[in-house]
Amino acid sequence: MTEHPPSSPEHREVIAAEEAAVERETLLEFPCRFPLKIMGPATVAFEAAMRDLVHEVLGERANTVWQVRPSAKGNFIGLTVTFTAEHRAELDTLYRAITAHPDVKMCL
Repeated sequence: MTEHPPSSPEHREVIAAEEAAVERETLLEFPCRFPLKIMGPATVAFEAAMRDLVHEVLGERANTVWQVRPSAKGNFIGLTVTFTAEHRAELDTLYRAITAHPDVKMCL
């Protein structure tokens, strides 16, 4: 790692990046209950695909709860899957798998 003078912009950037990394790592305490919200087309195939993706990443997990909410016009559905997250990498992997699906409009 290159040393930068304390007053340099590079030094401030390094400090800011380190602080952001610490903050990201400490926002959640694992294991924890985590709700993941997914929005996509209101089709049986989409809902099944999302359930399959979650199962691929998480496996068979106790206390996993699904909620399905149709949009006002019925064109889209909002899926919320609430589960016990064991670690951050698991959340990252699940988020990447879901957002890679071409029909996903949003994932929070």
